[in-house]
Amino acid sequence: MTIEIRKVGVIGAGQMGSGIAQVAAASGYQVLLNDISEERINAGLATINGNLSRQVSKGHLADGERTEILSRIVPAASYEDFADSDLVIEAAVENEDTKRKIFQALCPFLKPTAILGTNTSSISVTRLASITDRPEQFIGIHFMNPVPVMQLVELIRGIATAEGTFEATRDFVDKLGKNFTVAEDFPGFIVNRILLPMINEAIYTLYEGVGSVESIDSAMRLGANHPMGPLQLADFIGLDTCLSIMQVLYEGLADSKYRPCPLLVKYVEAGWLGRKTRRGFYDYRGEKPVPTR
Repeated sequence: MTIEIRKVGVIGAGQMGSGIAQVAAASGYQVLLNDISEERINAGLATINGNLSRQVSKGHLADGERTEILSRIVPAASYEDFADSDLVIEAAVENEDTKRKIFQALCPFLKPTAILGTNTSSISVTRLASITDRPEQFIGIHFMNPVPVMQLVELIRGIATAEGTFEATRDFVDKLGKNFTVAEDFPGFIVNRILLPMINEAIYTLYEGVGSVESIDSAMRLGANHPMGPLQLADFIGLDTCLSIMQVLYEGLADSKYRPCPLLVKYVEAGWLGRKTRRGFYDYRGEKPVPTR
């Protein structure tokens, strides 16, 4: 029996969570948005309103539609609010301990039929599922960033994921107007298994002095027709997230080719995490981004 998803919970109101909440509400779902504080939930709602307002100003959306979409997103102060959700998607920071704590605290409040999804970009879905009370109803739903714009969702089945869980999640992704690809539950799945080592290699290229930030990004934009250079993309993703994924690949696959570049580690230790902290491989504090190396 396929479970019908009507009400969706989202845990994490940051870049990814607010994007997931926005596309779900725009597709007609009732959405509950949770984070660790009211301020963070409000910041997520403000981001969604800003995104929708831009669509209105470009003529892609009527103002009445913007209001309607926002009315479908309700703040959820605690996990108890998810009691009647059909699907809850965790979109917290890419840290396994954080995710495990969320699932352990959340499960007691969910109805027995509820599906649990994780937006992890690299961590084992099987391992996360194993600490819940419903591994058969647990699945990886990896959205791409920025969620409202990117067309792909990776669906990752854990070893215990039931066929009904997969089918219900696939139908949900279809209704969002997204394309999906099915990835096996190995570190990094498909997209990040290929993308992050390329970004890491670009950082090694900078670290070893083969090219400057500008020359590396220009080379890949103009020489490989990439829409964004790899260092610019790393700043957009967040250097802490890039490092987390490289560590998952390195530890999970035990191959030296996935060793995080020491320069990436140094930037993260400095707190230069990219656009979100206004400094990474570029400095974003002025009128236009300036390379930091």
